[in-house]
Amino acid sequence: MYEPLPVSGYVLAGGRSSRMGQDKALLKLAGKPLVEHAVIKLQRICSQVAVLSSNPEMQQFAPVVRDLHPDCGPMSGLEAALAHASRDWSLVLPVDVPFLPTAMLYHWVQATLVQAQQHGTRVALYTVDGVPQPTLVLLHREIAPYLTVALAHGRFKLFPELVAATQDLAAKHRQDPIHVLERWAWSNESRFTMDGSSEPLAPAWSRTTPEQEAGSFLYFANLNTPEEFAHAEQQVQVLDT
Repeated sequence: MYEPLPVSGYVLAGGRSSRMGQDKALLKLAGKPLVEHAVIKLQRICSQVAVLSSNPEMQQFAPVVRDLHPDCGPMSGLEAALAHASRDWSLVLPVDVPFLPTAMLYHWVQATLVQAQQHGTRVALYTVDGVPQPTLVLLHREIAPYLTVALAHGRFKLFPELVAATQDLAAKHRQDPIHVLERWAWSNESRFTMDGSSEPLAPAWSRTTPEQEAGSFLYFANLNTPEEFAHAEQQVQVLDT
């Protein structure tokens, strides 16, 4: 039941990590680099996994995919992912959100694929306390040309371009733009629970632990500074990798 889904998975690890002072993708949390935590999660969910980066050291964890338009921010990583993907759908996971449970990601991807069949969804992302999180995103390959055009015109703000792309697709296909861009609301006071009681042979990661449920406020926390990383080191019981 928990076999990898027909989705390509990409770790977004191409940032400069300027506030961290070093490449945060290679910082170790609970004995593993952040990039390894992310790759492990994607390997559970996706049938193809790679890392979006220009750092050749990432090759030891998964194949590396370089930006087609370097130094243009996260949008260039998403463009490279869609150009590389062998599947219609791509899941992009930022390297610096290690506490997001695999179970939550898996069920989100499953639900989005159903929404795509029923309502024509082409982009899915979370809003956390009302703030869009466009770098943790599910993208259909139909979005690719819109990103390339935006980059060519120097428009690097990701969320507005995703909104514009889905609105255009909705108009072309006569669909409801609310469904073409699915926004999944999350609050830092929310809880996600999967007990797996009816699936005794399911993998351990498919069940949330009490520690994960108590640490739900960490799910979307980005690790950008040494102080944030030091705090994360005190919360490793929330990890599922």
